[in-house]
Amino acid sequence: MPETARMRWWILPAIVVGQLLATSTWFAANAVIDSLQVLWTMEGGEGLLTTAVQLGFIAGTLVFAVGGVADRFHPGNVFLASAATGAAANAAVLIAPGDFTLVLAARFVVGFSLAGVYPVGMKIAAGWYGGGLGWALGFLVGALVLGTASPHLLRAVGASWDWRLVMTGASLAALAGGLLVRLVPEGPDLARGAPVRFRGVLDAFRQRRFRASALGYFGHMWELYAFWAFVPVWIGAHGMAGSALSATAFAVIAAGFVGCAGGGLFLRRLGGGRIALGQLGLSTACCLVSPLLLYAPTPLFVAFLLLWGIAVVGDSPQFSALTAYFAPRALVGSALTLVNSIGFAITIASLSLLEWLQHVVPPAWLLFPLALGPLLGLLAGRPLIARGTAR
Repeated sequence: MPETARMRWWILPAIVVGQLLATSTWFAANAVIDSLQVLWTMEGGEGLLTTAVQLGFIAGTLVFAVGGVADRFHPGNVFLASAATGAAANAAVLIAPGDFTLVLAARFVVGFSLAGVYPVGMKIAAGWYGGGLGWALGFLVGALVLGTASPHLLRAVGASWDWRLVMTGASLAALAGGLLVRLVPEGPDLARGAPVRFRGVLDAFRQRRFRASALGYFGHMWELYAFWAFVPVWIGAHGMAGSALSATAFAVIAAGFVGCAGGGLFLRRLGGGRIALGQLGLSTACCLVSPLLLYAPTPLFVAFLLLWGIAVVGDSPQFSALTAYFAPRALVGSALTLVNSIGFAITIASLSLLEWLQHVVPPAWLLFPLALGPLLGLLAGRPLIARGTAR
């Protein structure tokens, strides 16, 4: 095992960087939405673009899980093929960017391909860090956050660039990420999963703490992707534009890395349940006070959004780790697949709500309804802190 020990030090950084790059396509179209709206001769569309990706991701996770793709094939090959497919679909928008239907179809394929990136990256990490999954997931979800934010960084750095350069850069980054993760070998703890059995997972919801972690995750998901999709709209309503808007959007979304990685570092001291519910509670508070902060002085406004950006996703890796920990041992893969699929389905409802509300309510109140999910998640998740859950 000496060779395994020598290899382990670079495995997590490689997966983290690879996943960061490979997920850069997730919000690439949202980062250039202003340019696309001119071509569509319409306003809005942020929610529809993200919904298309979410629908693709839901379909992809179910197909990958039911087909046992990551178990039947080398997960590194699956990751690379998925990243390359996502890169191609993202670049397909360059062909006919004025065709809104084509753009939505391309975004669906991007989402489908991401089902072979994010979950498979977690599987590869579990093969090397099975005993410290909550800690490792903190960095992996943090990488997803940075990848999600990266198109806004490209847009901020190249404010004068043609939008096509931003989309091309995201696609090239995704391909590079796939190639990097392909270098990671299968870990010694990698387990070959059993076929997905959703019927048995329903029985797992009778277990109190499994139910608490799953429902907490659902509440978190109601808020997360709607916040990421519409925070640029909210920043624009504050009065920012151009590179300042893109730079602020990048900073707010990327701040989530601090919440994810920081939560993993404090896991043993505080326990996953306390970390998850603490950040969910902070995020709830941000939702509730958001109408008061939109027109605050810019430094206070940005500081508030950075705090919200940290909390809005910092609970995610801990909820995932807790769900895996409390699931029946024979049904972990099925449980995570079903819980993730339901969670992403919930995001479609909140995205659709905000897509409609942006034309109906004053901008200050746009993000306020996102408090509903976290509030319910906090109520449902109370059993997670009844005793220490350091996972």
